[in-house]
Amino acid sequence: MPTKSPVIDFHVHALEPTVFKSSTNKTVFTGFGANPVTEPRPGAKALLERMFHADTILEDMDARGIDKSVITSSTVLQGTSWADAELDLSLCQRCNDQAAAWVAAHPTRMVGSMVLPLQDMTLALQELQRAHEQLGLRVVNASSSYKGVYLGDAEFRAFWDEVAHRGLTVWIHPEGVQDPWFQDYGLWNSLGQSIEETKCMASLIYNGVMARYDNLKVVMAHGGGYFPHYLGRIDRNAVNRPETSKHLGGKTPRDFLRHFYYDTCVYDPRVLEALIALVGTERLVMGSDYPVGEKNPVQWLQQAGLQGEALAAVAGGNAAKLLGL
Repeated sequence: MPTKSPVIDFHVHALEPTVFKSSTNKTVFTGFGANPVTEPRPGAKALLERMFHADTILEDMDARGIDKSVITSSTVLQGTSWADAELDLSLCQRCNDQAAAWVAAHPTRMVGSMVLPLQDMTLALQELQRAHEQLGLRVVNASSSYKGVYLGDAEFRAFWDEVAHRGLTVWIHPEGVQDPWFQDYGLWNSLGQSIEETKCMASLIYNGVMARYDNLKVVMAHGGGYFPHYLGRIDRNAVNRPETSKHLGGKTPRDFLRHFYYDTCVYDPRVLEALIALVGTERLVMGSDYPVGEKNPVQWLQQAGLQGEALAAVAGGNAAKLLGL
């Protein structure tokens, strides 16, 4: 890989002690309290501990050859939308203050992201302004939905207006599927996250969000879930039911695939190859799902067939442009 290209990991989770403690047994990780835990499962405790400290994350970045990481709150472990709006705001502020402090201490290694109490638009926009203008955070770490309402809904119009106005990047990573059926066999993680991402992309496309703004910067975690890989049926529906495309500005759902960016956290090189065939390497950013994902994410990209300038772009060049680095 050319040495001039930075290696940037777009999918690095962190934890904040008070927020994590407050959220115990209230997130998808425990079925929103239906399956409470008192101790992490064997092997997980050490990984969780590393997420609380910038220094240990940096140690792992060095070991993996990562120049810079986008640090995001691990919302499946400490998501805060369970709280009332005022408490949600205060917990989000703790996460955002931590992110800003880590970036201030390690400005060449970390990019901070903000979480917002998007269940309450007034408070969310208030915190977005603070996090951007006072803390310098320029990435929004958003869930796919809040209180059952997906991000393309008109309820979030003011949020997207502000994101577009400020030129922020939105990284969408679900807090977790609410349906209790997915709690059996850990399906909330293996299947549920991808379903949430698919629903979110559909919401943003069909409700016209992606058509409304020029150059909106939306990065989908986990390669966008299932949406990019089931276009045959989606295309057929657009032809058979043209009224379903009334908010798309004359385009088809397929046309909007390249309006999104996608992280490479798909765990199977063949899935990444299929995604590249659909959207091209220029819409991809490297994501390891730290600390539970790929231990050598650049090597994994090579296993998917990336090399040369394409490898350099996906491993960091695309993210650098997207973030204005």
